[in-house]
Amino acid sequence: MPQLAAIQMNSGADPLHNLQRAEQGVQQAAQQGAQLVLLPEMFLSLDGQRYPAIAADPQYVQIVAGWARQYKLWLVAGAVPMTSPDGDPRVRSASLVFNDQGELVARYDKIHLFDADVGDAHNRYRESERFAPGDELVVVDTPVGKLGLAICYDLRFPGLFQRLREQGAEIISIPAAFTYTTGEAHWQVLLRARAIETQCYVLAANQCGWHDDQRRTWGHSQIIDPWGQVLSELADEPGVVVAELNTEWLAEVRRRMPLEQHKRC
Repeated sequence: MPQLAAIQMNSGADPLHNLQRAEQGVQQAAQQGAQLVLLPEMFLSLDGQRYPAIAADPQYVQIVAGWARQYKLWLVAGAVPMTSPDGDPRVRSASLVFNDQGELVARYDKIHLFDADVGDAHNRYRESERFAPGDELVVVDTPVGKLGLAICYDLRFPGLFQRLREQGAEIISIPAAFTYTTGEAHWQVLLRARAIETQCYVLAANQCGWHDDQRRTWGHSQIIDPWGQVLSELADEPGVVVAELNTEWLAEVRRRMPLEQHKRC
């Protein structure tokens, strides 16, 4: 059966250092037989001041594309800063999908931006100051199934996930940098809910640990099946989580409880 993998990282400010760590994770996932691999949100850097420079430099995308080609797997490059196609001076948080030839086959720009007061050491998060929102949903065909794309704060908006299911999604990738405070309270319950509601496999790659003296993320990257069972989960250290995708089980869950047929609103 196909293998899915999510890479958990503790990204700092330096993109080159983070690239080394990310490639180690991709290599490890490949060695475990993964055919579809997900990197976390902003794996290149969690320093917002660097995002415009990263977005303007094509080498980062080229390097990541090279991993997909080298390790012969489909790679979802979590979320990376990319220029806004509409000329907005803010960057977009984009999830990039590369096939096993290193070709960019899909891009999803994060729709929901995290503007919240969390009550942790960082306290105030205002993604809209650095990021412009996207406005299009994306589902892409992969060798292991139809993949719907979401990013971090999108997780709190079930309507987005319902629309991904309506467009044929069988797997949903969620790269994230969920804060420790919100992650401890809500991360897994939201992931399981989205898996159960959509009857999809959920592939979730989170950041983990302290990134500076104010920002801490929750970790607990995991893979969840369409019945809401957690198949594999990490704790709060960097690593790789791998699980099988059982297409027969996916079909059985949907046959037993045909939610799409029952939907009335």
